[in-house]
Amino acid sequence: MIELLENERIDDLEYKGLKIIQNKDGFCFGIDSILLANFANEIKEGSTIIDLGTGTGILGILLSKKINPSKIVGVEIQKEVYEMAKRSIKLNHLEDKFEVINSNIKNLQDNVQINTFDAVITNPPYKKMGTGVINENDKKLISRHEIEASLEDFITVSYKLLKDKGSLYMVHRPDRLADIIETLRKSKLEPKKIRLVYPKEEKEANLVLIKADKNAKSFLKIEPALYVYDKKGKYTDEILRIYGKELKLKNEK
Repeated sequence: MIELLENERIDDLEYKGLKIIQNKDGFCFGIDSILLANFANEIKEGSTIIDLGTGTGILGILLSKKINPSKIVGVEIQKEVYEMAKRSIKLNHLEDKFEVINSNIKNLQDNVQINTFDAVITNPPYKKMGTGVINENDKKLISRHEIEASLEDFITVSYKLLKDKGSLYMVHRPDRLADIIETLRKSKLEPKKIRLVYPKEEKEANLVLIKADKNAKSFLKIEPALYVYDKKGKYTDEILRIYGKELKLKNEK
């Protein structure tokens, strides 16, 4: 029996029976995590993966069934959120495959070996300190602002953790793209694939998905744009496929 604390609930991820514990007053996962898990779907079966800033474990939980890795390590600095992730892992019976570490990503040398992971995935804080609204509760503040670790920290640590030619998968904001590419290259992580995500056709992009390889040669592929909503305000067919709902919705018609 999984214990639920005040304001917590269990959400059905509607994918291979997976579920997750969330706190409605804390930081719940969004579409950015779902899109990143889909973007990283090319990671090979049996790979070793580390999720920097795992939050409640959504990326690791989804990838555990999407690609069947040999091992996933999640790193989460916030003790309460780390404990939620541990309970979600137990809820999904993933203890033998997915472990979480309560640590700042900058202090991982005592917990994991460098140069050992096939892939790093991360949905890091999007906002620099001193920008954006900051009158939020502590969990949201740390998750959204670079308080405990900067963009450069996430990228530098990723390089250290990856095997040679290993891949970093990241979701971020397009207005940070120039900084991201500059920092990736400075850290010898070569951008290989970029995909911009738009709320709908007439809107500006609000997310960017990035893959970068360690010590790779330069060659960048810009993938077709991904639109979340169509002109009628409904999810596009691709978003429905990503959420795994297309077949279900067709069967309901």
